[in-house]
Amino acid sequence: MKKIAVIGSGFSSLAASCYLAQAGNNVTIYEKNQSIGGRARQLSKNGFIFDMGPTWYWMPDVFERFFKDFGKYTSDFYELKKLNPAYRVYFGEENYITIEDTLEKICASFEKEEPGSSLKLKKFMAQALDNYNIAIKDLVYRPGISPLELVTFQTMQKIGQFFSTISKDVRKEFTNPKLISILEFPVLFLGAKPSATPSFYSFMNYADFGLGTFHPKKGMFSVVEGIKNLAEELGVIIKTNQNIEKICVEKGKATSISVNGEKIDADIILSGADYHHTETLLDKKFRQYSENYWSNKTFAPSALLFYVGFDKKIEKVDHHTLFFDVDFKKHSEEIYDSPQWPEEPLFYASFPSKTDSSVAPAGKEAGIFLIPLAPGLDDIPELREEYFEKIIDRFEKITNQEVKKYVIFKESFCINDFISDYNSYKGNAYGLANTLMQTAFLRPKLKSKKVKNLFFTGQLTVPGPGVPPALISGKLVAGIIEKEKK
Repeated sequence: MKKIAVIGSGFSSLAASCYLAQAGNNVTIYEKNQSIGGRARQLSKNGFIFDMGPTWYWMPDVFERFFKDFGKYTSDFYELKKLNPAYRVYFGEENYITIEDTLEKICASFEKEEPGSSLKLKKFMAQALDNYNIAIKDLVYRPGISPLELVTFQTMQKIGQFFSTISKDVRKEFTNPKLISILEFPVLFLGAKPSATPSFYSFMNYADFGLGTFHPKKGMFSVVEGIKNLAEELGVIIKTNQNIEKICVEKGKATSISVNGEKIDADIILSGADYHHTETLLDKKFRQYSENYWSNKTFAPSALLFYVGFDKKIEKVDHHTLFFDVDFKKHSEEIYDSPQWPEEPLFYASFPSKTDSSVAPAGKEAGIFLIPLAPGLDDIPELREEYFEKIIDRFEKITNQEVKKYVIFKESFCINDFISDYNSYKGNAYGLANTLMQTAFLRPKLKSKKVKNLFFTGQLTVPGPGVPPALISGKLVAGIIEKEKK
């Protein structure tokens, strides 16, 4: 039995802890914040409940696979509802496309918008399904140690898709700008410019259209609580308000962590905290990656978020609503090419109380608004306020209703908060972007090559950003740790 200290309590740390405890180790999680969940924390205020981080439950099969590893089902821990519609996308005043809960219905919406596009969509989705089966059922469960992990019979047949892009593939088939933006948004919001994302990542489109969008009752935090309950059932100890000050190394081995001024010995140290931050807890000579290395990486966006309580029900929106009434390409350039506060931002609004009465008082509405931003921008209160006014004015105009005067309260969360709460590099929200040069073995490693018994998990390592990849990352690192022990 090894004594394992886990830094952070996000999805990847919680998942890894479950696997490590199942294997018979003595596992303790140290979380710097008051509550667990990392970026998937919850905000409760005046009877409203908000997911502070992830709000989309995609790839239900990955969650099922995780719980199955412990002889459990998701239904043992939380209740899921498939959303219909999955989401609505606005392109202007009273001008929107609804994405429903089956591919057939989505094809009908596409056909209405662009005659002949339903056949093209079916062809695109067949490819996306094929990629999903290769990626999510196989490739992402490989630990990113060797380039050879990517070399399989299936991937060799798809080699061209690693060198083409989502943007090229979509535009080859579709000409309607509305349909193009719907097909490109999953990779933009979660990873990189569609023109820099390999075609292979179209499996995200299958996750979207093929599998659908779900809502766990009481929000994504109920998934965090479910995994926490499983972890504790397996013997994991979870401690909050534990600030890690240093990772101590003796004779090339990680031997202890310094927590709130106290030295805690451990046989193995695993960090699910921000990778860059974790390495700053080591003496310089033990860090694998330089500041220059990190500054040259392409990060997925940060975000400006608002959590808003409304004193009435909001009309003409769905649980998830996207606002693409401005230039999609321009905003993506302001994130990735010339990082700056966007002139006219795309934004996303979530109203979980449309589906779940438990997250807002009767007759009221819980609203979460998100603007994707480049990491590392200056984040000042006046700017936050300016951007809230921008999006709420557009929201009123596009949906043709008054909402501003019904705001009971609003709280914001942005780059400075990602840095202070999560030690996030440049305040990124989603980790490293899914570009070709940051795929699989080209991402930061799960195991330190300079310090024995030190491991990493989470969005900056394999397989990448998002909640399902975080669960998989936890499984991968636990597998490597167990292998090392033998």
